[in-house]
Amino acid sequence: MRTAAISRNTKETQIKVRLNLDGTGRCAVNTGIGFFDHMLEQIARHGLMDLEAQVEGDLYVDGHHTVEDAGIVFGQALKEALGDKKGIVRYGQACIPLDESLSRVVLDLSGRPGLYFSCDFAAPMIGALDSQLVREFFQAVSNHAGMTLHIDNLKGENAHHQAESIFKAFARALRAAVATDARAADVIPSTKGAL
Repeated sequence: MRTAAISRNTKETQIKVRLNLDGTGRCAVNTGIGFFDHMLEQIARHGLMDLEAQVEGDLYVDGHHTVEDAGIVFGQALKEALGDKKGIVRYGQACIPLDESLSRVVLDLSGRPGLYFSCDFAAPMIGALDSQLVREFFQAVSNHAGMTLHIDNLKGENAHHQAESIFKAFARALRAAVATDARAADVIPSTKGAL
């Protein structure tokens, strides 16, 4: 089983994440930000991974530390669960609609972090989540998982739909990338021999 359990404690946040890449989509998360919980549920369900996240952050300041640090720990857990990445597909892509919104995510579990993010959110807040923090979450995931990540919201008029289509597309792209390649089960998918 490809699993990881990561804890991170700072003066701003206390976070525990458990991740099983070979799960069934089970999710138990509590970040204190309802819409963010809903987005993490999308990653678990559509990525077919089991995710537990207990996040306590300084929400009296705002949601930034909570969301960014959750991305850090999720990225660390993903990196640990993948190990040497032997036998994975490595690349994933998905284009997912949600009503009028359409988002595309393309990623490479290359070991090289890089986020290329394009979304003009229709509203500054989505429930209690500052829409700017969607980018911050994925920046942290990319940095700490070692992932090249392209996210484009191609169209959308409702910020909830925009964010949700992004998270669902990320989940499906990640699900494809972490899948085992039956034709190369014992091979690291790189001509360098390492990722």
